[in-house]
Amino acid sequence: MKHIAILGSTGSIGTSCLDVVRAHRETMSIEGLTAHRNWERLAEQCREFSPRSAALGDPSLSDKIPPDGFGSASLGYGQKGIEDIAASPDVDFVVSSIVGAAGLRGTWAAVESGKTVGLANKETLVVAGPLITRKLPETGATLIPIDSEHNAVFQALHCGERADVRRVILTASGGPFRGQSRSRLADVTPERALAHPTWNMGPKITIDSATMMNKALEVIEARWLFDLDVDQIDVVIHPQSIVHSMVEFVDGSVIAQMSPPDMRLPIQYALTYPQRQAGITPRLDFTETCTLEFSPPDREAFPALDLGFEVARRGGTCGAVLNAANEVAVGRFLDGSLSFVDIPRVCRDVLNSHDYDPSPTLDELFRQDRWARQETSQWKP
Repeated sequence: MKHIAILGSTGSIGTSCLDVVRAHRETMSIEGLTAHRNWERLAEQCREFSPRSAALGDPSLSDKIPPDGFGSASLGYGQKGIEDIAASPDVDFVVSSIVGAAGLRGTWAAVESGKTVGLANKETLVVAGPLITRKLPETGATLIPIDSEHNAVFQALHCGERADVRRVILTASGGPFRGQSRSRLADVTPERALAHPTWNMGPKITIDSATMMNKALEVIEARWLFDLDVDQIDVVIHPQSIVHSMVEFVDGSVIAQMSPPDMRLPIQYALTYPQRQAGITPRLDFTETCTLEFSPPDREAFPALDLGFEVARRGGTCGAVLNAANEVAVGRFLDGSLSFVDIPRVCRDVLNSHDYDPSPTLDELFRQDRWARQETSQWKP
């Protein structure tokens, strides 16, 4: 029996994870669930899965909700409540799916406690990749990627020796504005940017896909997760979202992981690794005619991608600053105070003006995060 905690159980990754657990109750149990403010949905999940504990990230809710609506789960609040679940001795597998830098502390608590972490929160490695990767051997913790691209790389790497890897190729759908010039993106509205052609995700990740900032962050994550040189990472546009990523070996062989675009497959692979079990997701039908397209990204129209490669090379405080600036910029775009094309512009300006530290502590990373958020909130085109 695998004893699982889901940090961010009410979001798209969290609910998909519960779909997987629901189908494999004989081998998986839920020990802890967390949400930020969506206490009604969290309560429903607790009543169905009967975890030992639950937590709400917003402590202001502590005197506003009925404490007896969560079944048998003990209810905690704030960051401490989340970290207590991540570090609980009753838990052996932690799914880190809180969106943004807010997910770092919970992931850190799980890693410090030696857990196996199913990592859907790419910002953990974007912000603190060197610190996390150094901590893993100290505590015996393990990272298994859940996001589709890195999970695909994780699977493909098992087909050869790590020393024989020539490069990793991350695929990107291209989002709703694939093929459009930069000049046509100036008037993009939030409604258009939220209309992703293949994936059903939360608003922040969907906007990141539209700007290609999600791929920039994935480049940084791949650099730390797989111990790669930046020159070993490429990005290609693949609008069908069938090939989730590829690994090329030195002999020229390319191993691709393919499946329909459904997050429940990489989640199940992470939860059952190293075994495979019958899945609950749709299958590819190769008896039907289909076409798989690949093309290089348009870096002039989508300059966020270059930011990802730059930050992956520089390291230090750059990841914390880029991620924080992007989170605030996306929020400003959604509330109408920033244009779509201004998102990478403000990220570039804040990154260029920050006080770079090549070897920061965790506290320094959080300080730079706060600084970048303030700068971005005040930035004017």
